[in-house]
Amino acid sequence: MKKIIMVTGGQRSGKSARAEAMALFLSPSPVYVATARIWDDDFRRRVEAHKERRGPEWTNIEEPVALSRLDMTGRVVLVDCVTLWTTNIFFEHGEDPAKALEVLKDEFDKFTSHDATYIFVTNEIGLGGISENTMQRRFTDLQGSANQLIAASADEVYMLISGLELRLK
Repeated sequence: MKKIIMVTGGQRSGKSARAEAMALFLSPSPVYVATARIWDDDFRRRVEAHKERRGPEWTNIEEPVALSRLDMTGRVVLVDCVTLWTTNIFFEHGEDPAKALEVLKDEFDKFTSHDATYIFVTNEIGLGGISENTMQRRFTDLQGSANQLIAASADEVYMLISGLELRLK
């Protein structure tokens, strides 16, 4: 049976650690789909810290855009994170939010069409101020739309604030 769970919050809110704990509770051998592209040494260190936190029971897959290539039937799969996935799609489609959302929706629908448990980690970047940068505003709007799309399809939605969990759905 298919189940979609979304875990959202701000940076360093504890959302990834919570999502990992959920996945391990649901399966002794979950799948971790990393959407990140490494762009500098600081980010590389963050990715390494995430990897060190997970043990050998995890199957790790790196896929920055085409999640629909992955058939996770029967598995518990954690996608970390929607924000980086959305970023990759946004830039691959010329910073066009409408096209990026269309591609993201198509990828999401195809990826989640199989019977599996999906846990999506995402950021609430729209909680801050409004950027002076046009591209950043377009991306923030796109991220909000992507989060709404996933939340609407989700069976459960959790928000992490300062390490504390709030169930929204």
